[in-house]
Amino acid sequence: MKKKLTDYLKTYQLDELFTEKVYDAMKLQTYSAGQRLFSQGEKSDKMHLLVDGKLKVSMLTPEGKRLILAFKTPLDIVGDIEYVRDCPLINTVESVMETTVIEIPYSVLKKEMAQHAPWLQFLLDTVTKKFEMKSHTMNFNLLYAVDVRLASYLLSMTPVQPVITSASLVDIADLIGTSYRHLNRVLQQFQQDGWIMKKRGSIEIVNRQALLELAGENIYEKEAF
Repeated sequence: MKKKLTDYLKTYQLDELFTEKVYDAMKLQTYSAGQRLFSQGEKSDKMHLLVDGKLKVSMLTPEGKRLILAFKTPLDIVGDIEYVRDCPLINTVESVMETTVIEIPYSVLKKEMAQHAPWLQFLLDTVTKKFEMKSHTMNFNLLYAVDVRLASYLLSMTPVQPVITSASLVDIADLIGTSYRHLNRVLQQFQQDGWIMKKRGSIEIVNRQALLELAGENIYEKEAF
């Protein structure tokens, strides 16, 4: 396990960023597809470095709707804003596929890294990207049509297998910021066009290229995220 941890750190050029005590406190944790890492509003005591797999990040709006902010791929950090602000978790994070993170206790980071300039610069860069991401997401949900949002969601949720199981249309509608009826109409059109196959509780991607062409790019996974 320690060797695998070392391999991840070397892969992402993090092997010289932290002190020895921080390295000793690191722990690898793997989550299965669909597993929730933590929920919005919970108290966090660890930072998570995403080193393998994919995460879905969402937030609860004031209207009680859950909205996708981004899909994250390595290398990325979860819990950095909460570390800086010492606040409860501001988003809900779930694994899309089998995902591995490196957990680091906040207490060790604060004791060992508070005056470490390379770490502070690394943290500043990641936090800045988070605020860019939030601004982009809000604009995205206003500017892009529902069919484009849905196409991007389906692409992001199927990085390995072409099937989304346990697919609640109500949940998907909330996540991409539309109504259940509108979502259902778009799904029916996708099925008529031969792009997807919708069954009870699942959606299978039949023509991935058509979805890519509609989306233009996978807009939930833009580089700014």
